[in-house]
Amino acid sequence: MGRLVQNHSTHIEGLIKWLKKIAENEEIKTVTPASMSKTNGRGEILCLKVTVKTNDGFKLLARKGKLVQEVFLVTRLDESEIIEIIEKTNPKSYRKKKGS
Repeated sequence: MGRLVQNHSTHIEGLIKWLKKIAENEEIKTVTPASMSKTNGRGEILCLKVTVKTNDGFKLLARKGKLVQEVFLVTRLDESEIIEIIEKTNPKSYRKKKGS
């Protein structure tokens, strides 16, 4: 199980809860939400998207409303596996989980 590093006092609403679920994966070492800024978009649903491969893992962008926040994952997983974890842990997912 990875750890969630909370070094900022402000986060996008609902993001920390989602990141805690992602950090439960055995292959993810650390999840670090970073800087937050404003954007021109107005998407009302919180979404998380893989953007850049880093030396230790991946940089993700979390967006909701006019806010965007960087999130860094330290992991050995590849991009497709990260996307799968994001989809499985998405709190707003309307797809039924297998076996239910």
